[in-house]
Amino acid sequence: MAELALRRPARQRILDTAYELFSRRGIRGVGIDEVIERAGVAKATLYRHFPSKDHLAIAFLQEREQLWTLGWVEAEARRRGATPEEQLLAIFDLFDEWFHRDDFEACSFINVLLELNSRTHPVGSACVEHLENIRAVLRTLAEEAGIEDTDGFARTFHILMKGSIVSAAEGDADAAKRAQAVARLVLEQFRSAR
Repeated sequence: MAELALRRPARQRILDTAYELFSRRGIRGVGIDEVIERAGVAKATLYRHFPSKDHLAIAFLQEREQLWTLGWVEAEARRRGATPEEQLLAIFDLFDEWFHRDDFEACSFINVLLELNSRTHPVGSACVEHLENIRAVLRTLAEEAGIEDTDGFARTFHILMKGSIVSAAEGDADAAKRAQAVARLVLEQFRSAR
């Protein structure tokens, strides 16, 4: 297995290693030397692909968006729901499954933003951008559902999503079901505002 992993290009090994470590322990909790050792690369190789730890962290967040936001949340919600409203509510079904997994690690965008405590730091700014991209997915679904105030809806719905993630991190594995009940009310509120 380790031999197969070493056959992947060095950049991908570095990124895969950083993804695993950063998503579990945060950016500050992981040293570059640990990434280098686990990825099986030389320090010069890492810095050739990622000139700094901030560059590696930003690449990790981009990978997280592709795999988590677009590849899992959006794709799976669209697959599970027959209508845009059902797709929006399906997000909380996904979250419920995620919250009950042993490897639940919460939202990397939230975790890293809070860890850095700065939305102006380059990595913090990337977190803010990726959180906005989640709202863009919500705005698209809201528009498809015929909601007029798509931005207000997306911001409100996103609060429920983030709140349920934080509650799950506190130990409430049923937070997604609670949030989904409120999400139904939010959908009704925004539908009636048409």
